[in-house]
Amino acid sequence: MAWVLLYVQRGIAEAWKDNLLDELAKGESEVESAEQLFAKIRNDFGETSEEERKIEQLRTIEQGGRTCDEYVQEFKKVARGSGYEGRPLIEEFKRGLNGAIRRKLAEAEELPTTIGEWQERAVRLDRNQRQSRAEERVLGRNAVRPGGNAQPRGGGSYGGRGGQITWRTGGGYRGGGEGNASNRGGAQMGPRRDPNAMDMDRGRGGDRTCYVCGK
Repeated sequence: MAWVLLYVQRGIAEAWKDNLLDELAKGESEVESAEQLFAKIRNDFGETSEEERKIEQLRTIEQGGRTCDEYVQEFKKVARGSGYEGRPLIEEFKRGLNGAIRRKLAEAEELPTTIGEWQERAVRLDRNQRQSRAEERVLGRNAVRPGGNAQPRGGGSYGGRGGQITWRTGGGYRGGGEGNASNRGGAQMGPRRDPNAMDMDRGRGGDRTCYVCGK
């Protein structure tokens, strides 16, 4: 009997064991063998003990980080055999829900009336919220972040100070200006002229100036 009683621990079971040991020490107990001990355990911890255990679990169960589907399935398992039904059962279910879902359900125009309706709406709302958060994360990764640099076609890049844009490419133009490819003075950039080249246009029309002496 002592070996069996070693496994009787915690809560009401441990208090029951202490009372039995006290009765045995005083010779007040009728338990004299292991078979009688098991019979007393079955008698004292029958359906009532199971119901009390179910009630304790029902009053402490919470959704936490789980999905509402998982919470509902465990709640149904624990509620079975607890003796709870109707409004008390609904209140225990609402208590264990996450706060955000519980508030959304309470704000509905038409509140559920049965435990089945409460569980069905809670599951649907939880699924919608989780899907919405997943979509927001995807959209957030794909969105263009403020302050990002746009890349021009052709492999160049934009840069500059104070709103000026400078276009740099390999061996290409490098200049500045406000939103265009002009120089700092505002004049349009053209091809660079060779100062030693002869001006062929000077000999046309009425101007007959010598290209060598200029007379």
